This record gives sequence, C-alpha cells and structure tokens, in this order.
Amino acid sequence: MSQPQILYCGDTSLDGAAAYLAGLMTTWGWNFTYVSSDQPLSDAELTTEYNLVIFSDYPADQADASLQTQIVKRVEAGAGLLMIGGWESFHGLGGDWDGTPIADALPVEIASEDDRRNCDQPVFVQPAGISHPITDGLPWSERPPLIGGFNSFSPKPDSQTLLQSMRFEASFAGANPSLEPSSTAPMLVTGNHGAGRTAALATDVAPHWIGPMVDWGTERVTAGADGAGDVEVGNLYAAFFKNLLSWTAKLT
Repeated sequence: MSQPQILYCGDTSLDGAAAYLAGLMTTWGWNFTYVSSDQPLSDAELTTEYNLVIFSDYPADQADASLQTQIVKRVEAGAGLLMIGGWESFHGLGGDWDGTPIADALPVEIASEDDRRNCDQPVFVQPAGISHPITDGLPWSERPPLIGGFNSFSPKPDSQTLLQSMRFEASFAGANPSLEPSSTAPMLVTGNHGAGRTAALATDVAPHWIGPMVDWGTERVTAGADGAGDVEVGNLYAAFFKNLLSWTAKLT
C-alpha cells in the first residue's frame, strides 16, 4: 500500500508537544499535513484525501462547522477520525467540541462542562477485557503504564471500550506503602461512523498528561520531524500509538 496521508491538527506546535506524534509518523514513513493549535483549519488543508484525521489539543472554534461537516462526510466514506485528549480536546478548557459535527461522529459523548481530570495520585491504564488489534500484544499486566490526567467522557451505544483508567489513592502506614482503588473511567473507545473507523483517547500524546507512559518500555526510540526537535520515547509507547493510528486509518 502507498504511504498513508494524515491530517494532524493541534498539540500546540511542531516545536512543542506536536513533536512527539509528528516525529513518530516521520519514523514510520507516513505523510502528514500539520495544523498548529493557533491556526484555523482551512479549505486548503482538505484538498488531500486523507486516511486519517487527528484532532489533539485543537479547539473546536479553529474548525468551522462547514469544514467539520466535510471531514465527517469523508469519515462516512471510509476515512478514520481520532481525537486525543488534552486541555483543548473534547470539552476541556476551551476545547468545546460538544455539540459539533465532529462530536456526532466520535464514539463518545462529550461533556458540556469542564471534563479535565488532573491526577496527583497513581493512574494505571488497563485493558477493558476486549481483544483488539490496538491493544493486543502489549504487556498491560506485566508492565502497566501510568498517566497523569485525562478527559472524562461516556461511550456511545455500539462503541467498544478497549482501555480504562484505574485511579488509586497512595499512602504510607509507617514504612509500608499502600494503594487503594479509587475509581475507573473509559480511556480508549472505538467505533464506526458510516464506513470509517473512529477512536477517542482520553489522555494526551505528549507531556504532561501522558506522564510516565511516554517512557513505557525498556528500549528507547528517537524520532524527529521537519520543523520539530528530536524526542525520545519508550518503545511500547511508540508501538501503542502506531497500533492506534494504523487501526483507525484502516492500515491494519
């Protein structure tokens, strides 16, 4: 198959948080068009037939309703749609995606109020019991990743929840550490919209919410894209995001 075409919107800028995903896509040999968080989406970015459209920390008011509708029609025809969490994703603080055409196509219900969950206690990411190409083959039990925050959303009917967050309260009784379960929430939800695949990841791709998960794995992966500095991440982090994007774009 020819190289996939990706439209990637958000994560501040290529010399900021976007360096992570842009760098990885470059190492995979994928073509992408990038739009920074402070730039509006325009018709010019929609001249390419994309395999996948990604919104990550990109506010809804940067993509007007007519452009969102064009993207949704492409998803209905077979393109993929992925939203990754962040302060300007889902509702967040200035994301405000609830009630938009993109929200209608996503596999989750977006809150109408601040949905950010900033966590100062341990949050593990764990499978929700469904075998799936995105999550299969990764050592969730043997080497469970941790994150530092996420957006809270609800799965729509007919969606699949593949990952959940498990929050714990940590404390010490003398010299003895203790972890007590606190709550769970959906972390990765997938679905379909027309002929296209859709996915919603509650945490972000770059620090700070992704937290220790950015270093998940015992091996190091260095990645860099034009206009972005090199980043170093864990090999399991890189494998997870490749699985996520590949499945949503119908590359697997």
